[in-house]
Amino acid sequence: MFEELDVFAVVVEQSSINQASKLLNLSQPALSRKIAKLEDQLGLQLFNRRGKRLELTSIGQIVYTFALEQRQQQIKFLQTLAHYREGDQISINLGASLTTLQTTLPPLVNAFMERHPAAEIKLITGKTHEIVSYVRDKRVDVGIVASSINQPGLNCIPLFDDHLELVIPSSHPLAEIEDVGIEQLQGLPMIIFSTGTWYRKLTDDLFHRWGIMPDIRMEIDSFEAIVRLIPTCKAAALLPKSYLRPQLLSDNGLVDIHIPALIETRRTTSLIYGQASELSKAASRWIEETEILFRKLEEDKSKKN
Repeated sequence: MFEELDVFAVVVEQSSINQASKLLNLSQPALSRKIAKLEDQLGLQLFNRRGKRLELTSIGQIVYTFALEQRQQQIKFLQTLAHYREGDQISINLGASLTTLQTTLPPLVNAFMERHPAAEIKLITGKTHEIVSYVRDKRVDVGIVASSINQPGLNCIPLFDDHLELVIPSSHPLAEIEDVGIEQLQGLPMIIFSTGTWYRKLTDDLFHRWGIMPDIRMEIDSFEAIVRLIPTCKAAALLPKSYLRPQLLSDNGLVDIHIPALIETRRTTSLIYGQASELSKAASRWIEETEILFRKLEEDKSKKN
């Protein structure tokens, strides 16, 4: 039936069996038989014949619309097959921790999709150790984690370094102090990350090292929720500098305070993958373009400094 639908669409567009037969390189009798066969299959009359002129019936118009949809689907299908045959179809399985998903991944995906609009990206989230396992088990092609990974059988490419900054409401008393020290976190009302998250371990280690006991008001595992609740709770939080875009701070009435001791919380966001020889062309392309992107960002940062 699909062949007859395509022929039917051409006849409609040419408004003539004669013109359509020339375009399709079919004899007029053969073309007429195909139209008759389609009408028999549907049990409906698609044309009103007025001499040599053909007019669509009301149901013929509906069938024509369906035929056009089928034509577009066929074109798309054939293009997809061609992409796969040529190795151009881009389909990637990515693994990312929740923190990476909220901070690093969106601009990466945006940049990649701008260059490859037809790319298909599937994402699995999990904690850092889970993402490492997913890469090992080949559940994902590439992982992006907020940590350096040094394990046999895995390749790790450092992308950028980051550290925590103190974030407070713009009306907070500490916002008026020129030099805020780590000791001023003692007893400070704070919202911190939930137990089991990578950032919670980072802050717990920091507090233990400096003997700090903050006044913990809430434990949350969402960046967005913490940002929204800081002004409401009149509390502070320690968040990664890479997440603290000026617009985000401005929209929520927040300021970030640099504390020299927080440099100790430096972490490296990395891209991890297994054996390079086992990567798909799409995964290799993602890795290559991600490296280039961050190299360019570092170069631009160096020029500004």
